[in-house]
Amino acid sequence: MAGKVNHDYHILEPDIWPLIGSISALTFTSGMVLYMHEMANAGLVLGAGVIGLIATFFSWFSNIVKEAQRGDHTPVVQLHLRYGMILFIASEVMFFVGWFWSWFDFALFPSTISEVVGGQFPPKAIEAVMDPFSLPLLNTLILLCSGTTVTWAHHSLIHGDREGLKKGLWLTVILGVLFTSIQAYEYAHAPFGFGGNTYSSAFYMATGFHGFHVLVGTIFLIVCLVRAYKGHFTPRQHFGFEAAAWYWHFVDVVWLFLFVVVYVWGGWGAPIH
Repeated sequence: MAGKVNHDYHILEPDIWPLIGSISALTFTSGMVLYMHEMANAGLVLGAGVIGLIATFFSWFSNIVKEAQRGDHTPVVQLHLRYGMILFIASEVMFFVGWFWSWFDFALFPSTISEVVGGQFPPKAIEAVMDPFSLPLLNTLILLCSGTTVTWAHHSLIHGDREGLKKGLWLTVILGVLFTSIQAYEYAHAPFGFGGNTYSSAFYMATGFHGFHVLVGTIFLIVCLVRAYKGHFTPRQHFGFEAAAWYWHFVDVVWLFLFVVVYVWGGWGAPIH
């Protein structure tokens, strides 16, 4: 046809789930605020938000997988999916910047909150801190190894080695579960609780949210493993796996910084548990 322009993209039918997801996220945060202020119907609002988010995760992400398998993820679509993942990881970086900012504020300027910490950091209320070269160091080695195995899986996929892809993903998932298990054991035997002072609160918020990200990343990789067994992903089209690998490397880097700043530097000079 004269005047026809060929593009390497096409228009998809609009999906309702991004809208439902945004409404559910607003409902969830509103429910959290109501719950923290012990207001009426807080549990109902919070529960509705959680249900909406879980439904969005399953439905929206499954639709994206179906689009990929139909061939709808053209080079232009894949490029913009990469942009979206980069912006998402950037937002996660800023999320952790907030926790590290508070940690440095408490640690470098303890005299400004002397009535709480006694003018020192860790505070006087902290009788002992975690030994950074015990379980935390072991978890550091585990995450570094998991970064290697996920890279092996990615390299295998690019070169058409499906067995290497599966083995690399299996090892990464196992290491992720091992990391989470060790951190749970560490929390159960920690010499200090969550609240009461700035050190413990900042410690658990930073390490706990990182642990949550490890859990999310592990689920992300399990989904990729299931898709690998179903024959999904090709050397030229595998954004779902690539996004999971990016996210996992982000988790690794955050932990390295957290290990140095929180475990080693943050408890320097304090009694070891």
